[in-house]
Amino acid sequence: MVEFTEGAPCWADAMFADVEAAKSFYGDVLGWTFGEASSEYGNYTQAYSDGKAVAAVVPPMPGVDAPSQWCLYFASPDAAATAEKIKSAGGEVVMEPMQVGSFGTMLIAKEPSGAVFGVWQPGEHKGFEKTGEPGAYAWAEVFTRDPAKADGFLPKVFPYGVQKMEPGDDPEMAGMDFKIFSVGGTGNPVLGRMSMGDEFPPEIPPYIQVYFAVPDCDEAVAKAKKHGGALHFGPMDSPFGRFAALTDQQGAAFAVIDMSTTTGDMPKMSDA
Repeated sequence: MVEFTEGAPCWADAMFADVEAAKSFYGDVLGWTFGEASSEYGNYTQAYSDGKAVAAVVPPMPGVDAPSQWCLYFASPDAAATAEKIKSAGGEVVMEPMQVGSFGTMLIAKEPSGAVFGVWQPGEHKGFEKTGEPGAYAWAEVFTRDPAKADGFLPKVFPYGVQKMEPGDDPEMAGMDFKIFSVGGTGNPVLGRMSMGDEFPPEIPPYIQVYFAVPDCDEAVAKAKKHGGALHFGPMDSPFGRFAALTDQQGAAFAVIDMSTTTGDMPKMSDA
């Protein structure tokens, strides 16, 4: 079982008004299968890829009218201590640390610019059982209109090193404000931070974009559209893989990436 370093993304789940529709959508787009709903925990239903746990879906709590969205969880050895760090760094704890049976302890928070995220202190449930392979979590980026707030917050809460991506001579990267956060120095990148420009409609709040790996980006986009999803960006080739940003048929944003199809040289990074 994988043990996740503090600050590393370790789990993702999403709340859907229509869980069965979500299961059909992601079952086709990402090849997921689903376990039995856990009635003891609000019908929380785990998703599997090749028999390994990769995410979960859950209906909203009764009386809660929440939008469908993905939530990324970061590993912590002590959720209560992380909650205090979040508060002292200017973030907001939306849901205080809560023990989930013997599985672990969770909390939900917002970083100061508004993006929602989770923290997971593992018990029996360690988190993703595979990553970086088709059908599994691959990467994540904080999209924010106030990058200075996010940049100041994240290293105060998690033990991150920070680097800035240099645009170089690539015209598509001109003016891009993108940083990478790593655990254990700069050798293990775990999270990106992208500044939201005018291309993002003002009604879209800051959010964390979760990338799932797929064997074929274009095929995944076609399947998403077939099920009522919408394409918002791409497919685009990059040194990291061919990727596209989507929303599912219930409005939850996510991205897909084929990491086996890469184009161009890796961008240079500098200390931020």
